Amino acid sequence: MTALSIHERKRLRQIGHVLNPVVMIGGQGLTDAVIEETLRALNDHELIKVKIAGEDREARTATIDAIVEATGAQAVQKIGKIVLLYKKAAKQNQHLSNLVRHAHLAN
Repeated sequence: MTALSIHERKRLRQIGHVLNPVVMIGGQGLTDAVIEETLRALNDHELIKVKIAGEDREARTATIDAIVEATGAQAVQKIGKIVLLYKKAAKQNQHLSNLVRHAHLAN
């Protein structure tokens, strides 16, 4: 996957600002079910927020790296316990894609 340009990252961060986390990673860590749900959410929405529980910063970073690798997504932004993930869908759903639904925010 090609790296996002500065302009693309800025646009995705603008859209991501209004989003709420749709995937939460708790005490069980990164399980197969969490990866599956993240893939489903990325396929539907293309741009999602993931919240990672835990106070250990290094463990959160390792979890983010693992989920990025497992899903093939790109981490657009990391702030505290929240990571904004982007993965272009094979077939964009006009009703579910956050890129379509919130396109007016990225001007």
